[in-house]
Amino acid sequence: MNIKTKPMGEYQTNCYIVTIDNKDIIIDPGVNASSWVKQNVSNPIAILNTHGHFDHVWSNAELQKELQVPLYAPKQDAMLLCGSDFMRDLPPSHADVEVDDSQTFNIEGIEIKFTHFPGHTPGCSTIEIEDAMFSGDFIFQRSIGRYDFPYSNAQDMINSLKKFKQLPYDKTIYPGHGATTTIKTEQQYTDYWVETIEKSL
Repeated sequence: MNIKTKPMGEYQTNCYIVTIDNKDIIIDPGVNASSWVKQNVSNPIAILNTHGHFDHVWSNAELQKELQVPLYAPKQDAMLLCGSDFMRDLPPSHADVEVDDSQTFNIEGIEIKFTHFPGHTPGCSTIEIEDAMFSGDFIFQRSIGRYDFPYSNAQDMINSLKKFKQLPYDKTIYPGHGATTTIKTEQQYTDYWVETIEKSL
C-alpha cells in the first residue's frame, strides 16, 4: 500500500490517495484538490469522505464527473454535501453510496471499513484500509475535532472517544489535518478529552 498526502486549501486539509495493486482510492478531496489528484492517479476506483465539512469534500463533484468513480460518504452528513448554512458556496455533491453507521465494503478486492464516531459531525467516521486509519476530523495528533460547530454534538463526541479507547488494535492514524499518529498513542489521551468536554457542558 502506498499513501500520498497533500494539504489543501486555507485550512490545510489532508487529501489522501491510497494505491493498492495499481488501484487508487481518493480520501477527502478538499479545496482545489482536483488537479493534484488527477496528476497522481492512474486507475481511480473510488472517492471516500470521512465527513461532510466543506474543506474535506469541496472537490467531490468535479472528481466524480471527471474520473467517473463512485463517492462513498456518511449518510448522516448527506445534508452537508449538498450545501448548508455552514458553507453556502460549496459545490454540491451527492454520494453514490451513503454509508449507514459502521459498514465494511469490498471495492475491487480492497476491504474498506467505515467506523462511525459522531460528535464533530453527525456522520463523522474513520476509514480503515489495511494498517491505516484515516480519521478525518475525529482524532488528530494530541488533539480531537471541534464539537461546537453547527451539527456538532458534545455528548456524541464523549461517547465516540470512549468507543475509540476500546479499540483492541493499533494502526497508523492519518488525520484530516496535521501529522500522523497511532491509535495506541491517542488512546492515552481520551480520558483527558472526555473530562475536558464534560466540564464544558
